[in-house]
Formats: sequence, structure tokens, C-alpha cells
Amino acid sequence: MTQDMLSDHTECRFCSKYPGEVFSSASPAHVAELANVKQCRIYKKGQEIFQEGAHPYGIYCINTGKVKLSHSGDEGREQIIRLVKPGDLIGYKALISNEPYTATATVLEDSAVCFIPRDVFLQVLQKDTALSLRMMQILTSELRRAEVKITHLAQKPVRERLAETLLTLKETYGVEADGETINVTLSREEIANLVGTATESAIRLLSEFKKEKVIDLPGKKIRILQLQKLINMANLQD
Repeated sequence: MTQDMLSDHTECRFCSKYPGEVFSSASPAHVAELANVKQCRIYKKGQEIFQEGAHPYGIYCINTGKVKLSHSGDEGREQIIRLVKPGDLIGYKALISNEPYTATATVLEDSAVCFIPRDVFLQVLQKDTALSLRMMQILTSELRRAEVKITHLAQKPVRERLAETLLTLKETYGVEADGETINVTLSREEIANLVGTATESAIRLLSEFKKEKVIDLPGKKIRILQLQKLINMANLQD
């Protein structure tokens, strides 16, 4: 990593993402301990933060930007596991389990990412009960999402999964100033990977959604025109 990729060293408690992320549950003293050793860097679009199979040396917190976590499946085909937004942590599962990364983290747009070394994070985790509990909640929540995704892949039609994926993108990244355009740019292949289908199928279904006037497709963007209809199409269950 080159020095020109270093970003500012704003203290965690003054970070705009601090109230919504995991360290807001830690004691001020422990937050300061983490802040003293963190390194903040700028990653350009397309750069990898860490690679699948590599050994973890710390955890990463997204300050600004968007990141995807992907796994290399059969014949090297990418499977997107999770989309990450500002305030989210990545790399913590491999760190806590002391195992290699099971996914590659790739930047979707220029992003500021903070890195906290392994030893310091684990020491604080052992000392801070509230932080340990928060980490268990995050791990449990992610496991639950994975279980739901596996169930949906096995039981829901591709059309419903695509509608649900678009809703998830909107929930994760929000919308642009027009109140309709999802605030992230993904290729059709990436959308297909999220849905768990072939790229051709994703393209065909997106075209169908557009013909039905549920969405519009300006360039590589996706604009939701009929939110309630999209929710109905997703067939979401409480």
C-alpha cells in the first residue's frame, strides 16, 4: 500500500459513521485504544482490500464507499456473498476464527477504509464485554441472513429473487436525489451473482420488469418506479 493512499486519521468517536457501527457499544477508553493504532486508506474502484485464502492480520471498517464480498465458485465463477456499506465491518469472521478469508473484498467505488491490527482488536474484544456481545450479535445476524438466502435459492423462483435483490440494494445503499434510483452501480453479471442465476436470465428479467413499468434502467442504474408492486413481486414473508 502506498503512502498516497492514506486517508485522514479522524478519531473513531468523531467519525460520521461512529453512531451506527459496532464500536459505538465499546467503552470510550477502548475506542481510543483502537483509534490509536488504526490505519485509514483510500482504495480505488476495482481494488481488492483482501483476497480469499489470505491470512487475516486485522479487521476493516468501511468509512465511505461501497464494497462487495465475493467467493470464487466452480470454474472460478464469482458468487457475491454480501454487499457492504459505510459503518460495516469486514474480515472479522476469519480474524476471530483464525482461519483464511473465505471471500475477496473488492471496492465498487472509491472508498475510505480503516484497518485495525489483529492483536489490538482481540485484546480489546477480551476486555470489553459490550463489544464482545455486539460482535456475537453481528455474527448471529449474518448467519441468519445466510440461512435465509440458502432457503430462498432453493425454493423461490428467480423472478422473486431478483425483485428481492433490488429491494435489498435499495435498503443497503439507499436512493439518489430523485428518490427512486438505487444509489449503487452494478454490472448485470454482478446482479446475476447476487440473485444466483445466469447473467442472461438476469438481463431478461430486468427487461421484463422494465416492460411492466416496475423499474426503469437508465444506463447501468436501476430506478424503482413502483415500489409496492416490487415488494409484492418479491413475495416477502414476515
